[in-house]
Amino acid sequence: MKTIKTICLSVLLACALPVLALDLQQAMQALGPAKAQGLLGEQPNGYLGVVQSSAQASEIAELINKARKAEYQKLAQQNGIALADVEAMAGQKAIEKTAKGQYVQLGGQWQKK
Repeated sequence: MKTIKTICLSVLLACALPVLALDLQQAMQALGPAKAQGLLGEQPNGYLGVVQSSAQASEIAELINKARKAEYQKLAQQNGIALADVEAMAGQKAIEKTAKGQYVQLGGQWQKK
């Protein structure tokens, strides 16, 4: 009987875990606080990077980077330029817009702006 309860509980938890995952809107809402806490930073390649490892920081970065890449690909195609060029321009702009005290990656190293 105890084994059956354990199995049932495991199945319920496994079903509930996807519900706990963030969606893009939640990731966007969590981005500002994550950057302010020093968990995430902007990279020259136009994507977020994880400064201090945490499961939520990685999930936020993954979701937002996926959305950014889709947008960069669209812009590259619309303008007839290489994806890498769009990424580089976006990265430069993101680094310029990063608030003082937040992290940016320069020369491969994380630095507070």
